[in-house]
Amino acid sequence: MEANMTTKIKEKKAFDLFQFFYKYGTIITIVALIIIFSAANSNFIQGNNIVNILRSISIVTIIAIGITISLSVDGFDLSVGSVASLSNAIVISMFVWLSQNTLVAIISAIAASIVVGALNSFMIVKMRIPDMLMTLATMFIIQGTALTYTKGATVSQNMVMPDGTMAEGLISPFFAKIGEVPWIIIIMVVTVLIVHIFLNYTKHGRYMYVIGGNKEAARLSGIPVNKYKVAAYLLSALFASIGGIVLASRVMTSEINSGAPYLMDSVAAAFIGFSVLGAGKANAFGTFIGAVLIGILQNGLVMLSVPYYAMDIVKGTVLAFALAITYYKQKS
Repeated sequence: MEANMTTKIKEKKAFDLFQFFYKYGTIITIVALIIIFSAANSNFIQGNNIVNILRSISIVTIIAIGITISLSVDGFDLSVGSVASLSNAIVISMFVWLSQNTLVAIISAIAASIVVGALNSFMIVKMRIPDMLMTLATMFIIQGTALTYTKGATVSQNMVMPDGTMAEGLISPFFAKIGEVPWIIIIMVVTVLIVHIFLNYTKHGRYMYVIGGNKEAARLSGIPVNKYKVAAYLLSALFASIGGIVLASRVMTSEINSGAPYLMDSVAAAFIGFSVLGAGKANAFGTFIGAVLIGILQNGLVMLSVPYYAMDIVKGTVLAFALAITYYKQKS
């Protein structure tokens, strides 16, 4: 009898320890990394570097917020990187090739991205293709579309056009400011706050969480599941588009597949967010904290002169660890 009670107490303590690290592990890791990197390089904790980290994670966070919304309805959008690339290409080309103003350029990029979201929604909801498979297919389709649209070239001011002439369009100075500090950070913070409030404090956000938790129960409760799944993929495409637009403003060019490198970081940030403060679900605040963790890792490793080609090993490890904790918790 006493032996059984002792065993139960030990199991409870182990479970409580896991719960503690599940809730606060990400934040503890961030604090530990700050201490380690600061000890290794005193410049790490300087104000300029902190601003640099926030700027570096802005685009990742915005794109990851889109993934977060798709995860909230138990979906998964892998096409966000390609959508960001497409949005980037369109907004820059509107300036450089067609000499359009900022409003037209931004609306054109967002409209094209919404079409991608609508395609994903139709194929997933109506044709019943699994989310991951459909958005994987869309990723390649949109990636090819962006390459075809730009003819595989880097779009920039004063570029040489296929007919040998110089592009005459100029990027608006107003648009150029979007990618600068503090605006790029402000856009990120506003995005996180809006989606956090939407998911946690509105009826529609709560419905999305209900759908993500139990789709059939949500349907029996009268929630229009399909409509909310459509909305989730449209919003995911919208935020991927915003990320691509901010990226375009930051670099002032459209490189080939410029949004692709942001996919893995965004996925990692969204999944890390599941465990932040024990949320147990996709959430905007957790996604932001996940992006901060990735940003600190990247910045610190660069300061320690770790080769750039080793970065993916670290990011892949972080993602695998986040997935392991998330799915272990869901099964326990």
